[in-house]
Amino acid sequence: MNKIVYVEDEPEVGQLIAAYLGKHDIEVIVEPRGDRAEEAVAREKPDLVLLDIMLPGKDGMTLCRDLRARWNGPIVLLTSLDSDMNHILSLEMGANDYILKTTPPAVLLARVRLHLRQHVAASSDTPAPQLTPHKALRFGTLSIDPVNRQVLLSGEQVALSTADFDLLWELATHAGQIMDRDALLKNLRGVSYDGLDRSVDVAISRLRKKLLDNATEPFRIKTVRNKGYLFAPHAWDV
Repeated sequence: MNKIVYVEDEPEVGQLIAAYLGKHDIEVIVEPRGDRAEEAVAREKPDLVLLDIMLPGKDGMTLCRDLRARWNGPIVLLTSLDSDMNHILSLEMGANDYILKTTPPAVLLARVRLHLRQHVAASSDTPAPQLTPHKALRFGTLSIDPVNRQVLLSGEQVALSTADFDLLWELATHAGQIMDRDALLKNLRGVSYDGLDRSVDVAISRLRKKLLDNATEPFRIKTVRNKGYLFAPHAWDV
């Protein structure tokens, strides 16, 4: 039986979700306060964390960010806030999914099971290969050093998170090739693209901004419609 910690301050909602998932062999521990959720996760050691956004003590977005810094399990936002901005922000904070409370229970169950399966698969696979100590890659004014994990653009250091650097390295080592979302997710996170996950798109947008690519018409990390993304090796000379 899988176990979930569900952070929800509305007792009726928490009980309904817990009862429904419980019928399908998923134990649900309901925690009503955001500022006690991290303690609950540490104590219960769940397989997945389900978060509302509007919570007493600490909101779900902040909680998602704080949990992601120290816990690598699936985090799913379950909220009544139907907002593209909140959806994007939740992915930026490290969430695996953003589901509306109006979603039919059967669909919620399917999405939860999907994330549980993907996490088990990623955990049971052989560890993802670490970056081998290659020499730095250079594309015009761009230099990528995988040993020191340092990126220079026109001589200036670019501050990248671990995830941003790994994404850039994956694109750069396949320069001139189209990388689709499925390949990027498998290589970087060990999971398959489910047709809904927008984390790659958000990460690409963030990476473009840091590398001074054109947000409206990107020419360094190009979008190839209906196919994926392409790192242009000759677009770094200017």
